Amino acid sequence: MNFRQTAWTAAVTAALTLIALPAHADKREQIMRLPIAQKASLEGLATGLTQDPARQLMGQFVQPTIGLVPPEKREATGQQIDAEVQKYLETATPLVKASAAKVGPAAVASVLEDKFTEEELKQLGAMLDSPVLKKYQSIIPELQKTLFEKVTADASPQVDPKLQALQANIRKIIDTASGGKLSQAMANQNAAQGGEAPAAKPAAKPAKK
Repeated sequence: MNFRQTAWTAAVTAALTLIALPAHADKREQIMRLPIAQKASLEGLATGLTQDPARQLMGQFVQPTIGLVPPEKREATGQQIDAEVQKYLETATPLVKASAAKVGPAAVASVLEDKFTEEELKQLGAMLDSPVLKKYQSIIPELQKTLFEKVTADASPQVDPKLQALQANIRKIIDTASGGKLSQAMANQNAAQGGEAPAAKPAAKPAKK
């Protein structure tokens, strides 16, 4: 599983607030005052980008396989898995937040500078109910796409190994608790999907008379 993007449209739209911009602010300064370019929004993006793969892992792998663990071991196994997820979040989230802070403002500015004039940015900051706001909202998907691409590209080399380690650790926990049933189930699945079957043991040589 690789580092993947998470939905953010609702959070961005809800974060729009009325901001009065000084007349002397230049175009870049106006952009940096918009909610989407501010630290809280970028950190919210980073948190979502970090948590989403863990949620997918829990839903797509842990929940379907936890039944392989004997009932009396499931609570302890679940606690071990929760600890692994928490460890991943604690180490990966700061990395993604750092990437969002590093590449996010420039990514936002590059799109807004291309799409809006300085006068439009002034109006955008001062009026919520305006044609300019509708134009701004219409390019939110493009802003998201640019942000996601920049942040994930910057953070993935550091976060992917942590996410893969999390997946491996969870698999090991479940396999150990289930007495190897997970490994056997995965081997059977690979074989059913046309994977290479384990090599057969060579036949024993007949004993010499």
